[in-house]
Amino acid sequence: MGEEWTWRYEGWDPAAERLREALCTLGNGYVATRGAAAEASAGPVHYPGTYAAGCYNRLTSSVAGREVDNEDMVNLPNWLPLRARAPGGPWLGPDDAEVLGHEQELDLRAGTLRRRTRLRDAAGREVELDETRLVHMGDPHLAAQRLRITPYGWSGELEVESALDGDVRNAGVERYRDLNGRHLTDLRTAVHDAGTGGTGPGGTGSDSSGSGGAAHGSDTVSLTCRTTSSRIRVAMAARTRVVPPATVPATAATTAPAAEATAGRTAVVQRFVLPVAAGRPVTVEKTVALHTSRDAAIGDPLDAALERVAAAPDFAGLLAGHTAAWDRLWRRAEVRVPGGAGHVLRLHLFHVLQTLSPHTAYLDVGVPARGLHGEAYRGHVFWDELFVLPFLNLHLPEVSRALLMYRHRRLGAARRAAAAAGRKGAMYPWQSGGDGREETQRLHLNPRSGRWLPDRSPLQHHVGSAIAYNIWQYWLASGDTAFLHTEGAEMLLQIARFWASSADWDPDCARYRIRGVMGPDEYHDAYPGAERPGLDDNAYTNVTAAWVLARALELAAALPAPRRAELFERMALDRAELDRWADVSRRLRVPFHAGVISQFDGYGELAELDWAGYRARYGDIRRLDRILEAEGDSVNRYQASKQADVLMLGWLFPPAELAALFRQLGHRLDDATWTATVDHYLARTSHGSTLSGLVHGWLLARSRRADAWDHVRQALLGDVADLQGGTTGEGIHLGAMAGTLDLVQRGLTGLQPREDALLLDPVPLPGLSDFRLSVRYGAHWGVGLTLFCGRLRVGVPESDQPPLRVVLDGRTRTVAPGTDLSMRLRPH
Repeated sequence: MGEEWTWRYEGWDPAAERLREALCTLGNGYVATRGAAAEASAGPVHYPGTYAAGCYNRLTSSVAGREVDNEDMVNLPNWLPLRARAPGGPWLGPDDAEVLGHEQELDLRAGTLRRRTRLRDAAGREVELDETRLVHMGDPHLAAQRLRITPYGWSGELEVESALDGDVRNAGVERYRDLNGRHLTDLRTAVHDAGTGGTGPGGTGSDSSGSGGAAHGSDTVSLTCRTTSSRIRVAMAARTRVVPPATVPATAATTAPAAEATAGRTAVVQRFVLPVAAGRPVTVEKTVALHTSRDAAIGDPLDAALERVAAAPDFAGLLAGHTAAWDRLWRRAEVRVPGGAGHVLRLHLFHVLQTLSPHTAYLDVGVPARGLHGEAYRGHVFWDELFVLPFLNLHLPEVSRALLMYRHRRLGAARRAAAAAGRKGAMYPWQSGGDGREETQRLHLNPRSGRWLPDRSPLQHHVGSAIAYNIWQYWLASGDTAFLHTEGAEMLLQIARFWASSADWDPDCARYRIRGVMGPDEYHDAYPGAERPGLDDNAYTNVTAAWVLARALELAAALPAPRRAELFERMALDRAELDRWADVSRRLRVPFHAGVISQFDGYGELAELDWAGYRARYGDIRRLDRILEAEGDSVNRYQASKQADVLMLGWLFPPAELAALFRQLGHRLDDATWTATVDHYLARTSHGSTLSGLVHGWLLARSRRADAWDHVRQALLGDVADLQGGTTGEGIHLGAMAGTLDLVQRGLTGLQPREDALLLDPVPLPGLSDFRLSVRYGAHWGVGLTLFCGRLRVGVPESDQPPLRVVLDGRTRTVAPGTDLSMRLRPH
């Protein structure tokens, strides 16, 4: 296996363990488990965590003298515990023994994690622990471990313990740890007769208050619980077996040591005592099944888990099915880039596919901003789908559709939120979770000052424009008119209605204005000294609102007459309202100052920050807002941005489309104005978000390639080098990872899916000048795009579809299925 398919760490480094755990997470779109050591318990060094997509629960905590509700993605029972020791000695692990060697290897192609550690205990006994684990990509309800234990220089007995541990809480983010994190209740454990699924002698199970039980000869145990308020029932069943050595006759398999199993209050444990000889490994295999009451087509989650684990093959069989599923997935989502950048991009793709796999198409889930890799942002859904769906649209459109259906199922909640705010249409929340209400915490902690501050980010109503944009982009890539005309139309028109109702006419400037919002920047949430939060005429918000209104009018006109009549009747939508939409879409205010687009009205009047002085004093000023607040100041006073805001417009829309949008609004956006705008904000951005480098690199790729590569490199390294200073250990940044892939897929190819053709305008970057990817466009599967030596090759696999139309340099070419076309690129 080539190095490009391996992510490897060598040496034991407790300070880096949280980062490694996040980046070595294994998942399948349904569930994911952090790459914590099997023998580890949650503490300062380790944080085992298992998360099922869409499994949320709400708890009340006391914060700064207030009772505050927070909803979290729940840390489920820990299925990893699998450890060994010499009888009477400490459990073997790098925390409690001398580490003689340690390495862990994430096999991206196969989707497995292998950890090899050689240890010496206090008695001088040396042991190597070699664990391989998987979270099954073929069967999303299964996971497995294989532990090989080899003693060196000694023989005797070894005690092995396998467990399911329900004594867990959400404590993976330091600033949340004082909050209530006990999401699980009604824990019950049981021991089951081998091969029967029944409860074994003495193993009738124990509830959260009762007694335990023990049984001999059992290879299967279970643990059930439920979440406290959402009342989601969770069941795990584990089968643990000792594998006889290959040199032992097959008939001896029946003599493998039996487990002694104990069902306790919060955990169920299986123990083996194994004879060991120097230099000879012993192997233990553990298979785990997980079901919840959110699953389709099951009755009781425990029955389903027991049946599934009983029918599961051995580790070798599971591994074969798992790697075959991954192989199919890699073929569907091919992105090949040579060198170091390609290595990181493959890791990014691996984590995107683990979070949003083909299994996601059957779930009611959104795009968790930090993946299924940790508890930062409480597992909530923000606007990150804006950076994720453009990539998925061209590989797994059925997953994109499912993620949009998550939003559609919460359209009612968004409409109720708009009505409560005195608006029409749908006002989607900035943070979404289980049921579609606004999940943003009311207070957030500044770790630098220790103060809890009001969180005003729900004023980022531009999340609605992101949803509308994704609906439109999904349709362009997939050709799924059925969705566009049904659920897509219902959402897009209600979002347009919200923007039209949010716009107030100002006779003084003869423009519509949208007041009291926040833009993507996030630093600015109010005017200096203002009593009310929010800003007026955020340029990004207003321009994207105008785009939404224009697309809604276009869609309304294109709907089949019966569907249009039905939808307009249900919405009570008439010609007068459509006329207002058209008027607002042409006359929303976009502020300017000093020859550049203003981030919001009054931005040009803010003070300039002493950037050099703050960098000299603090070094890393990515979180400038926290620095200033700790000084008793406010970032609201300065022309300083956390991340791209105005410049996000250049990421969303190609230059010609952006210029047309400004013409629609009565402004001329020429190259000089846009270049000046880019320069203005580049000099005033702290890059406090992993998305910032991505957007800036995208924008500069066609004008300043050397500068662009610096920003792209920051985006590539954001998580793997933990540039944000400890945040990756709390969960990867899924939007940034998917965004770097889309940078290659669309940014560097200039690919724009249109109704009748693929538009291409490649622009290679240093470090990203040769690459290959395959995309799914409409009914064409696996369209290959290869950039090499200044040429672009487009290959279309055989099918019964009509030729693919490709537009490059203003010329239209057709590529018949089963053929390819090579074109020389014009220099940029």
